[in-house]
Amino acid sequence: MSRPRIVIVGAGFAGYRTAKELSRKARGKADITLLNPTDYFLYLPLLPQVAAGILEPRRVTVSLSDTLPQVRLVLGEADGIDLDARTVHYTDPEGTGGTLGYDRLVLAAGSVNKLLPIPGVAEHAHGFRGLPEALYLRDHVTRQVELAAAADDPETCAARCTFVVVGAGYTGTEVAAQGQLFTDAQVRRHPLRKGMRPRWLLLDIAERVLPELDVHLSRTADRTLRERGVEVRMGTSVKEATPDGVLLTDGEFVATRSLVWCVGVRPDPLAEALGLPMERGRLLVDPNLQVPGRPEVFACGDAAAVPDLENPGQFTPMTAQHAWRQGRTAALNVAASLGAGVRRPYEHRDLGFVVDLGGVKAAANPLGVPLSGLAAGAVTRGYHLAAMPGNRVRVAADWLLDAVLPRQAVQLGLVRSWSVPLDTASPELARVPGRPQARQEADARSGPGAATEQETRPGRKATEPAAPAVGKAEPGVPAVEAAEPGTPAGEAVISEAKAREAAEQGSPERRGPALYAPERESLERQVPERHAAELNVPEHPAPEPEAPGRRGPERELPGRRGPAPHAPEQESPERQGPDRKSPEQKSPEPAKNQPGGEPAKRQPGPEPAKSQPTPEPAKNQPDGEPAEGPGPVKRTDADPAEGDS
Repeated sequence: MSRPRIVIVGAGFAGYRTAKELSRKARGKADITLLNPTDYFLYLPLLPQVAAGILEPRRVTVSLSDTLPQVRLVLGEADGIDLDARTVHYTDPEGTGGTLGYDRLVLAAGSVNKLLPIPGVAEHAHGFRGLPEALYLRDHVTRQVELAAAADDPETCAARCTFVVVGAGYTGTEVAAQGQLFTDAQVRRHPLRKGMRPRWLLLDIAERVLPELDVHLSRTADRTLRERGVEVRMGTSVKEATPDGVLLTDGEFVATRSLVWCVGVRPDPLAEALGLPMERGRLLVDPNLQVPGRPEVFACGDAAAVPDLENPGQFTPMTAQHAWRQGRTAALNVAASLGAGVRRPYEHRDLGFVVDLGGVKAAANPLGVPLSGLAAGAVTRGYHLAAMPGNRVRVAADWLLDAVLPRQAVQLGLVRSWSVPLDTASPELARVPGRPQARQEADARSGPGAATEQETRPGRKATEPAAPAVGKAEPGVPAVEAAEPGTPAGEAVISEAKAREAAEQGSPERRGPALYAPERESLERQVPERHAAELNVPEHPAPEPEAPGRRGPERELPGRRGPAPHAPEQESPERQGPDRKSPEQKSPEPAKNQPGGEPAKRQPGPEPAKSQPTPEPAKNQPDGEPAEGPGPVKRTDADPAEGDS
């Protein structure tokens, strides 16, 4: 008899706990597969400390393969589930599709950033749900302070030192609290203009900070933020976000380059395509975490609407505390459905909440006991160390080093603005050029600094081919109009790259037979430096004496690998393509340093080598930095869920 196949989709709090408990109970009697876009579990509650430079990024990640040795890890994003065939289709990080069959399925896909229909928000805001977003925010804040310190214009300096955080829940409150401390420490090294200091605004449509928690925690957090200098504005929403600032509903325009979106989360859209009963985007399940009518399918965490037995008629909120506990219940019930154990409903008891406010400050109510100040800070950090499934010693060491050493305010530049768009279905992954974006719109805007083709070239439709590159026209390739005055350099790079690609694909001369390797080597030796980049030559040609009139190193071109074979002295007529000209028809000047005195061939290569780096998104700032349009947003629901406890 074959072993049952269990597939778990997602390795967040719920998915990771399910896999850990199932592997312990199965003891090799079941095939457990964990499908996740990354190879780590992310401890979300400490993500604000990564953005503030307290913890290194790897401290909040736990290796799945190391901590789940009896679980098969499959890297990929689930993009379709066939309930009748009992299969899960996924796409791996390199774009290859795959299918997993199952006997039991656990959906724990988690949640993504919540979007609201406020003009300009999708283009000028960044979320805070994944490690790439935290790394981007850390670099961005550091860069803004450094640019502000060097700015001559007082208005520019003030705008760069203004940071707007939208949403006063768990994440937004902690980001504002940690961010104010982080920028204050930077300003001590990079003083601003006289009388200026970093300005942080925390906005929410709710009446108080942390509206989902009790009044004591709310008051403690509000008092700490205001004492630190954070502008807490409750009952204020956003009318419009622009590249230069945000217009509030009270009529005030706040000039800023930074907007952090923490208004809440929405369930991962994977479950919406299943055609099953939903509750505000969450998959309805019974108290045993099973999907009604599909006994082989379980769901837990933010993706599931789990009945709250303590409050009949309501569902458990989308928090890490509930997701962690639901993961254990799901594992027990999956095992029970296979004949090991007894099913049990999900029940919980509120153990309290902790909110880290930076430094030694925190707000906590463990087991209902309200705490603040140093005591709350000790309880908060102790709770996080106990809750983390790994890296406890490393986290404690970073906390100790942060207490005795200054923080390193350095830009690593690993994550660009356009690679962490707000409207992504995979906040745990940074968008990279050429990688397929599973379950995302192909033409989705990619955040501040990245423009769509219609924005960079308003006069052309999206389906029209791009114009050729600016500069001297090649044979058969029409010249392009010069860039308009004031066009940002990033837009010109994008247009040039698209134009060259379209010209290569559409020109008949590019479709001719490719040159043999010896011919390519010979051509590269003969043509001037200006044309060498147009030929597909080996990266490491054989050494030769330097030809007169030619200076500088060889350009490294991505056409082939390894050394090229020795070039023949004379090319036979049979090997010449139909479009190839004889030596008599080419340049009368013989090639230098070539055996046999063969004339230089002035012939376009099979495909121009692309020597430019991958184009970055359009940049519309004078100093070359991506535009960071600010703008908080109105919160329209009271969901307390932000994925951290």
